[in-house]
Amino acid sequence: METREFNEQEQNRRDAVVKLRELGIEPYPAELFDVNTNTQEIKEKYDPEKCPFENISIGGRIMGRRIMGAAAFVELQDSEGRIQVYVKRDEICPGEDKTMYNTVFKKLLDIGDIIGIKGFAFITQTGQLSIHAKEIKVLSKSLRVLPIVKEKEGEVYDAFSDPELRYRMRYVDLIVNPKVKDVFLKRSRIISTMREYFAEHGILEVETPILQSIPGGANARPFITHHNALDIPLYLRIANELYLKRLIVGGFAGVYEFAKDFRNEGMDKTHNPEFTCMEIYVAYKDYLWMMSFVEKMLERVAIAVNGKTNLTIGDKEIEFKAPYRRLPMLDAIKEYAGVDVKGMDEEQLRGVCRDLHIEVDNTMGVGKLIDAIFGEYCEKHLIQPTFITDYPWETSPLTKRHRDEPSLTERFELFVNGKELANAYSELNDPIDQLYRFKEQLKLKDKGDDEAMFIDMDFVRALEYGMPPTSGLGIGIDRLTMFMTNSSTIQDVLFFPQMRPEKSAEKKDENTQE
Repeated sequence: METREFNEQEQNRRDAVVKLRELGIEPYPAELFDVNTNTQEIKEKYDPEKCPFENISIGGRIMGRRIMGAAAFVELQDSEGRIQVYVKRDEICPGEDKTMYNTVFKKLLDIGDIIGIKGFAFITQTGQLSIHAKEIKVLSKSLRVLPIVKEKEGEVYDAFSDPELRYRMRYVDLIVNPKVKDVFLKRSRIISTMREYFAEHGILEVETPILQSIPGGANARPFITHHNALDIPLYLRIANELYLKRLIVGGFAGVYEFAKDFRNEGMDKTHNPEFTCMEIYVAYKDYLWMMSFVEKMLERVAIAVNGKTNLTIGDKEIEFKAPYRRLPMLDAIKEYAGVDVKGMDEEQLRGVCRDLHIEVDNTMGVGKLIDAIFGEYCEKHLIQPTFITDYPWETSPLTKRHRDEPSLTERFELFVNGKELANAYSELNDPIDQLYRFKEQLKLKDKGDDEAMFIDMDFVRALEYGMPPTSGLGIGIDRLTMFMTNSSTIQDVLFFPQMRPEKSAEKKDENTQE
């Protein structure tokens, strides 16, 4: 229960609620307010002769006001933007009773309150498109005081800019920093463009379980919970790969899912424990086909979101126009680290890591050692979109062995601006090899690797019924959105990123514990 003390402004707003009800005005009415337009539509379509907007009904939040005796101007903000509203006492109070203006509007309404306006559009003497109010209705009284962000001659003052407050109170952030909404509109456009692209290729959107008895499809530490009725442990999914492949076994030609995945790992500017991944699987294709498919998709997304393929990310210009460079992983290490690691065993690789001053531990096998070298020396150079191909089989337990080099796999990762954006395979469909790979993962788990995969025997059983040659891809939607919106942190592209508990809440909890 909230026991905090209210400041003077908050108390005044609570008193206003009481006074409104005493006047017979419900500050939180139940009935709908029939909205027939929005600020953007008025601005785009208003024409005094052809489209005069004579019967406007619009809802929004008071973001500013200037009272000049018997008249006033209100700045109204709705979902699409802001517009000026002209309020005249004798217009909204045509009779003898002027309470609605003199008391309600002037004394009991505040910045942040949500009101309904009925009236008509007009141009003021200063040339500003405005709404002339004929009726005002209170729709929601705001009890908290909004941060007031001022803007003059292009400069912003008193900005609501503290990152922790912005992420923790995204609802306030969206109100007072309207440009924030653009990021999320672009995020939605990214997803809808991808859906259109997949539909054109006849690929079906599906849903798979979030609660899984065996967390599979990725090397990651899962969240674990317990199902009381079945008395079994369950895991929040780390990936949806194995379920989507089961559908390919079942006969679907292509399936995809925008999935919420969960990994019980660290948090930083590019990682959140809950994130969105799009995974897609297409039968009778390989990773070479998928590269072409992905680069054309990303080119299309870039144009849909920003109107061009050349985008700024940080201080770099990135070109998303297809095609992208293809670079085998071992060749990348040779190019950027100056070492040819092809054919090296674990001890030799440990020696290379020592020479290159790369930290390693005893849990790391051949694959992870190679990956460590690549991560330290290569990733930072991969600024323009680049497909890194042909990974060691040890790091790719769900991937088909390379058709020409059995120690490698038919896998690629797409890197942009030094970060991994997508991961794709020619999917392993040999059930015997798959079981062997799972068992090798168990050995890594026994060595202390808590990200090594579990054995999913039902998935092996599915493969034993036969899965056609398949190419699969996973792409991080949060990271893609970061790239397409030039956002520096994952928190900027998530409405509600995971946060530490508020300190005041922690203190309150301590006080209530006996």
